[in-house]
Amino acid sequence: MRTLRTRAALATAVAVATAATLLVPGATGTAATAAAGDPNVPDVCEDRRPGPADPGAYGMQLDGTFRHPALTPVDEEHEHSFPGRNKDYDTRSYIKNMKVEAAYEGADFTPDPFHTWQNVVDFDGRRYLFQYDRSEGRVYDITDVKKVKVVEKLSRGDVGGDESRANGSWAAHDYWGASTIQWNKKLRAYVMVQSFESKRQISELTDDPAHDKYNNPEGVRKLRAKPGLKGFKVYRLDGPRKKDWKLLATVSTDATQKDPLKSDPARAQQGSGSLDVPYWTGDRYMFIATAPDDTYSGTEYPTNLHSAGYQSWDMSDPARPKLLDTWHLPGQRTGEDAAYRNNPRCGNRTSWMGARMPLFVPRPVEKGGRYAFAAMGGYGLTVLDISDPADLKTVAHLDLPPSVSGTEGDNIDVSQYEKTGLIYYSGYPLTEDCYEPYKDVYQIDVRDPKKPRVVGALPRPVPPRTAGITDYCQRRGSFGPKRSGYYTSPGRPDAGTLGYGFYNAGVQFFDVSDPARPSVEAYFVPKAYGKDTPDYAYGNQTHGVYVEWDRNIAWALTNHGIYALSARKVLGEPNLKRPEKPFRTSAE
Repeated sequence: MRTLRTRAALATAVAVATAATLLVPGATGTAATAAAGDPNVPDVCEDRRPGPADPGAYGMQLDGTFRHPALTPVDEEHEHSFPGRNKDYDTRSYIKNMKVEAAYEGADFTPDPFHTWQNVVDFDGRRYLFQYDRSEGRVYDITDVKKVKVVEKLSRGDVGGDESRANGSWAAHDYWGASTIQWNKKLRAYVMVQSFESKRQISELTDDPAHDKYNNPEGVRKLRAKPGLKGFKVYRLDGPRKKDWKLLATVSTDATQKDPLKSDPARAQQGSGSLDVPYWTGDRYMFIATAPDDTYSGTEYPTNLHSAGYQSWDMSDPARPKLLDTWHLPGQRTGEDAAYRNNPRCGNRTSWMGARMPLFVPRPVEKGGRYAFAAMGGYGLTVLDISDPADLKTVAHLDLPPSVSGTEGDNIDVSQYEKTGLIYYSGYPLTEDCYEPYKDVYQIDVRDPKKPRVVGALPRPVPPRTAGITDYCQRRGSFGPKRSGYYTSPGRPDAGTLGYGFYNAGVQFFDVSDPARPSVEAYFVPKAYGKDTPDYAYGNQTHGVYVEWDRNIAWALTNHGIYALSARKVLGEPNLKRPEKPFRTSAE
């Protein structure tokens, strides 16, 4: 492996040269990418974009199961009806081995109907839940689960959500990025690290072939020119409200910046920024997912310009983070054509390829941890040795079966790894009505980290008889796993229990105590929408679950509000009042 200094110098040189090319009036990219006019829009393979699936090749089967289409294009905007699908969205709810302790609906409890992140903090004997997505944020006092109060609302609604404009909640170009919040012993305070990344829901490009990155050079140019931080911010938290945030550092991950701590967020920056929730437990080492410059381009997805790898950072002084190493797979960067061409997704103009979340780490390096696992979309699974964070090493790689469209590799649950040697790897659906291959939650045996192998998959949830359907594809909306919560949850996950948000199948808890016989042990499937849910979000029903393992409470995050759930047989006796001790770090 080349040294960090060599790799960083090369990355900067290539990226600076690319930027110079893009800024010269009338300049074009290489002949291979002349159609897009940008050297960092991949055109390694000829266009092999999937066509629409034949309606006769998928749908309900005689035994009541659903056969998924084998291959579909990106199409998140349309419904795809089939014989046996419900005419209307289902407004009933279903439950097994769980209890709804409280439900909170409406705009106050729905920052965004499609996706949110969550964190828990404890101040002065009170517990607070943060729920947010960029400009839309909420702070709840959840000390008494049955009497949750909204403490603060943050929004850009009065300026149409325009992140370039300041308002009463936000400065220009500022927002609430995906965060880890951990207790830092040096500062004797919570420290929050927020990711600042390229926005994924954009208007400059669409999945329509005429307006995607391959055929819309003006849209690509506009995205490249957008100002804003690509990187992360570090705050000290002295209380639960935004006024209690104290900015410690603003860090750019753009490799072309002379000093990452002194970049100008009012100007355009290269790369993706830090993606999703950074992995950091409040100690020395942090791991993030990022594309450090625009040459990290190896992804087919029609509206995404960057293929993220990983970086390690030294957080000994949270006010002065230091870059240690950068890692990526061959094929992720412009010019690595041979490796990129070997991927069967090359040319499909559909697959998300590259990291979507940071490394998944079963045990922190500071506590003797050695291995981390990377979910990289269409690039599959990689095992890394992170024992020396300044020299990240590839241990093994595993290609997973193509599952196009939809997101193939997004999340890895590592909560069972140290007991069983298994990790749980999954993507998630992007379309409604099951118009894509099903997204399995793979059981992968990594007891020998050099030889990971698929050994099973979690069972597909099945609706109860009272639903009047035999498969969740009939219920309307998206169906499949999202994520099993986040490592930032307070307390330790239960051995043998995994909980997933499952979109129109609600929250599903799996018993994996016997890995050879995993089963659904509890679920709560809420109604498809509430009175304030916009109709375009009806299909995005339950997008997350966040478990307070220390109080045995699961929060279901939906398109119409939040639900507090207990499951005595699965999670244990719930504590609906003040926690016995405050949450401090995810390493405890």
